[in-house]
Amino acid sequence: MDKSEQSRKPDDEERLICLVSSGKVYLSKMQFLRGYCILQAEPEVPSINHLALDQQAAFFADMTCVGDAILEVTGAHRINYALLGNSMPILHAHIVPRYASEPAELKQALPWTNPAMDDPETVFKYARDKDLMDALKKKILVRAD
Repeated sequence: MDKSEQSRKPDDEERLICLVSSGKVYLSKMQFLRGYCILQAEPEVPSINHLALDQQAAFFADMTCVGDAILEVTGAHRINYALLGNSMPILHAHIVPRYASEPAELKQALPWTNPAMDDPETVFKYARDKDLMDALKKKILVRAD
């Protein structure tokens, strides 16, 4: 078993929204910002720098396609994008909606500083989040074609 398999949790497939040309789109476990998604590259590589230029372009196009879908489905004010790889050394993008209704002290902060991040009421729940996932999938697949 490689590191990426070890780092995955059993519920990853339950959170899978769809496949795109550069990878898999998941709804994040953290739904304190409704619609927060992860795009994980397939095949797995350590970073964006390990892809050829055309693959990099495809990854970024898919990433912004997911962001566009989140904007349309959730009514978010803007999207934050982050490629980090510090704790999970597999290329993946955090695609994070930001809302005008966020408290002023959180609007300019990184999403990971939000105290609701680990709130049990906002973590992924399939029964609650399935409709959101279906709506995102529909928009992503229409845009990706």
